[in-house]
Amino acid sequence: MSLTRDDQPIQEKEIRGTPNQIEWAKQIKPQVNAEFDRVAKAFEVAASKQSEQDREDTNAIIAILEEKRAEVMANDQAGYFIRDWQELKDQVRQMIARDLRYQAIHANKTARR
Repeated sequence: MSLTRDDQPIQEKEIRGTPNQIEWAKQIKPQVNAEFDRVAKAFEVAASKQSEQDREDTNAIIAILEEKRAEVMANDQAGYFIRDWQELKDQVRQMIARDLRYQAIHANKTARR
């Protein structure tokens, strides 16, 4: 079982695939979780330096991030981790940027400025 940054359990199913795929995915998943941790920490540091409204927006983005983490980590397909997460780039950032809630937060923030 994996944990989120605040030690809340993430529901995981047994990984499905060939034995080799499963082993490979089991090596990749902790790295993916660590990448979510890294991005969350960056948002937390930014939030600590922001105005109240911007901090609320950033905390909402962190909540979106944690939902995305739960979705990713609950995926039971070994091939998904091998295909989409084997090489960590900016998958987490892209995932958040595609979220409609994030887009609304970003648009509102831009309009306030």
